[in-house]
Amino acid sequence: MMLAAAGLIGFTGVGLGAFGAHGLRNRVSEDRLAAWQTGVHYQLLHAVALLSTSLALKSGAVKAGTKLATRMQLASKLWLAGTLLFSGSIYGLVLSEGQWKFLGPVTPIGGTVMMGGWLAVVAAAL
Repeated sequence: MMLAAAGLIGFTGVGLGAFGAHGLRNRVSEDRLAAWQTGVHYQLLHAVALLSTSLALKSGAVKAGTKLATRMQLASKLWLAGTLLFSGSIYGLVLSEGQWKFLGPVTPIGGTVMMGGWLAVVAAAL
């Protein structure tokens, strides 16, 4: 499931990046376009991270049921949730031209969740 999620996050990241570069360029302010690009950047970065953990777990390179596997699975879940919250809220803010203000607090929550995924990697290494 996480391998498929990595593929979907990567696929949509490329599409959203292209949409930002070509569809939004002359329609939103430079600040909003920069925000969009930040969302895409973090989405693609975490798609690769999710892909790497998913492949390690699926291939058996990380033995199932171990502390390492459990913590890598946690990292994957946190990255996926954080990416959806962080990047998704940025996309919503840009497309709504800031009218969906309720999404503003969601962005740092998503970033914190992604950071939690990286802490799970640290814990896996210990």
